[in-house]
Amino acid sequence: MPEKIDKKIISLLSQDISLCSRPFEKLALKLGIKERILISRLKAYKKSGLMRKFSVALNHRKIGFKHNAMVVWNIPDKLIDHSGSLLAVLTQVSHCYQREKAPGWDYNLYAMIHGKSKNECLNLIKDISRQISCKDYKVLFSSEEYKKTAAKYYSLP
Repeated sequence: MPEKIDKKIISLLSQDISLCSRPFEKLALKLGIKERILISRLKAYKKSGLMRKFSVALNHRKIGFKHNAMVVWNIPDKLIDHSGSLLAVLTQVSHCYQREKAPGWDYNLYAMIHGKSKNECLNLIKDISRQISCKDYKVLFSSEEYKKTAAKYYSLP
């Protein structure tokens, strides 16, 4: 279970971070701890698997990737791990999940595909479907974005 300081660190990391020469020093000041302590905790989060990565979040639409689609495939259970692994390495895929099939909904592999055009997405989806030998899939293009934010796990004052 995270300590109070860990919750504060996680809360601050889920917000925008200053673009400056010492962003962790600035965060440490807000937390009332030394920069080296903050960095040490971040390294421990990474080592333990608590934190997968620390990265920049770009607005994909502003850099030209204006189209995206959630694609669902009906994959035989014995091929799901192989198919998911093939999709997971593609740079155009931002999310890839296995989910349980539901009554009336036989799809168990889900992926979010990004492209500069609808045709680029469709061509990639066709290529992927050939690679994983699956003809039973559905493409759900996004039409409006209502919310896109990082998850906030702790809201602290």
